[in-house]
Amino acid sequence: MTGPNSLRPRLPSPLHEVRDGRFERRGLRLLLKRDDLIHPELIGNKWRKLVPNIAAAQGRALVTFGGAYSNHLRATAAAGRLLGLPTTGVVRGQELADRPLNPSLARCAADGMRLHFIDRSTYRRKGEPETLAAILRAAGAEEAYVVPEGGSNAEAVRGCRALGEELRGHADVVAVACGTGGTLAGLAAGLAAGQRALGIPVLKGGFLEADVQALQERAFGARSGAWALDDRFHCGGYARTTPALDVFAQDFEQRHALPVERLYVAKMLYGLVTLAEEDAFARGTTIAAVVTGRPFPEPPAAAPEP
Repeated sequence: MTGPNSLRPRLPSPLHEVRDGRFERRGLRLLLKRDDLIHPELIGNKWRKLVPNIAAAQGRALVTFGGAYSNHLRATAAAGRLLGLPTTGVVRGQELADRPLNPSLARCAADGMRLHFIDRSTYRRKGEPETLAAILRAAGAEEAYVVPEGGSNAEAVRGCRALGEELRGHADVVAVACGTGGTLAGLAAGLAAGQRALGIPVLKGGFLEADVQALQERAFGARSGAWALDDRFHCGGYARTTPALDVFAQDFEQRHALPVERLYVAKMLYGLVTLAEEDAFARGTTIAAVVTGRPFPEPPAAAPEP
């Protein structure tokens, strides 16, 4: 094993302005922060969150958690293959064990990840120490280093702080799609005074504010930076899209020659266009949108929620 430095990131990730009339006619500038170009397989915020955890694991096997379409599971599996680390993915949904693997889980398996399926009730209780211990025993991963769902823990949050630092002096508002909140927590802490971060949750439920604050408290000791959430753009929940969102994403791709990942990036961009049309940003504002991933074969429209 050669260690995390062998992942050879492209940092800082590129930042460039795009011309979009929906922003320009309101006196706004739109920048794209291309974190999707950091690494060909550990895309975007997955690189920023996983590498500090790999370092903390000190060569131990990795075990982590996710749903059937989890970007985080795919990234962890890829990291394991690249570094020669055994990986186990605990997958939400015991019923999936008897079905053919979808493209996302098939990629995980091809990268050497051992998949362990559990029922949804147990999955929801994985944060309880006794339940977690039982899951690890059943998965044969008792000695593995545990990376939480989405990769969001104190190590990951501190890793994502560099994203904010890279954007100091470049934008007034920095927007990012949020799953478990770790990227937003670190991003906000890394921004300079006068800048603010805007999180667009891709899950419904309104729970993320408390989670982001808790992550910052664990990573930095207190709430850090100026940040807020707008939870109107989840399109029904994680792994769900709408025909309108797909039309929007296709249009954005054509306008800017940018492949738009649907489950995170499209929702964030759609939210920014909506907010611009609502005059939520003062004229003269520069907005940076963090592109955290690239498209992957998409789940069916009726995919179950977490």
